[in-house]
Amino acid sequence: MNARANFLAILAAVAVLAVLPSSLSTYSVYVLCSWMVFSIAAMGLNLTLGFAGQVSLAQAAFMGIGAYTTALMTMAGIPWPLAMIAAAVECFLIGLVLGYPALRVQHHFLAFVTLAFNALVFLVLRNEEWLTGGTYGVVGIPRPSVLGFSTNQQTGFYYVVFGFFLVLSAVLYGILRSPWGRAFQALRENPIRANSLGVDIRRMTLLAFAIGSAYGGIAGGLLGQLVQFIDPNSFTLTISLKVLLMVIVGGAGYFFGPYLGALLVILMPEFLRFTEGYYLMLYALLVIVLMISCPKGLLGIVDRIKLSIKLRQNPSATAWEQGK
Repeated sequence: MNARANFLAILAAVAVLAVLPSSLSTYSVYVLCSWMVFSIAAMGLNLTLGFAGQVSLAQAAFMGIGAYTTALMTMAGIPWPLAMIAAAVECFLIGLVLGYPALRVQHHFLAFVTLAFNALVFLVLRNEEWLTGGTYGVVGIPRPSVLGFSTNQQTGFYYVVFGFFLVLSAVLYGILRSPWGRAFQALRENPIRANSLGVDIRRMTLLAFAIGSAYGGIAGGLLGQLVQFIDPNSFTLTISLKVLLMVIVGGAGYFFGPYLGALLVILMPEFLRFTEGYYLMLYALLVIVLMISCPKGLLGIVDRIKLSIKLRQNPSATAWEQGK
């Protein structure tokens, strides 16, 4: 019954998102598109960090690689679907290579490696003007034409992003429900025990980086077309930390964590703009309070409430027996 209720709730949410643009302003549709794009990037990081336990501060770099690859290829006349596929494959392969340091270093040491990669990509985007336009960036990125319909209007492009959002969510759900997903979680919990049980931790580590990077590349490609302008400052460490914040605030290791975290990070500043110059301070304060009160994120609070209800219903049961 619970699974059925969850399924109906998801269908209802999808239905609401499908009809919502018709009642919103152009700017509100843009904000919703931004939420879905960053949710895709956060999905990839959640796979790498939340499920496989590998720290990465390079998601913005992969978004930049995907954005520039898609923009430059489409502006050169290459069909949009091929450009998006090329961006995803390119980021997958680079992520596969970046995953190799994770085989030798862990935790904050690995974070420094990915941080250095993010800085390297930023410098390439800024200095290689012959390819990327340097600090001037790329202007006038075309939006795709889907089945003969133009997506130059914000609502039309919304449904392109919405389609990617649904498909990539379904793909990630399938990965997590597969033996790969269980192997990723085993890798996060105890790599030594996972290895003793026959899990190829080298392959799983590389796959976690590669798949998460491909999601970042696709998100970057969509972001470039959404804004129709990209420059190196769009993909700095600040953006990587922003995506990381989405994963942690929503709940790392929870499937719906990135959606909720991205919703909070993208929409909360919009709701706080009435405070004028104080909205960023209030936003930062709210995030700090949340992280102190519940380090596992918003969905961690939900789990805590569910556990409390179960323990009240069965006081003799232990937290372990209730599935904590």
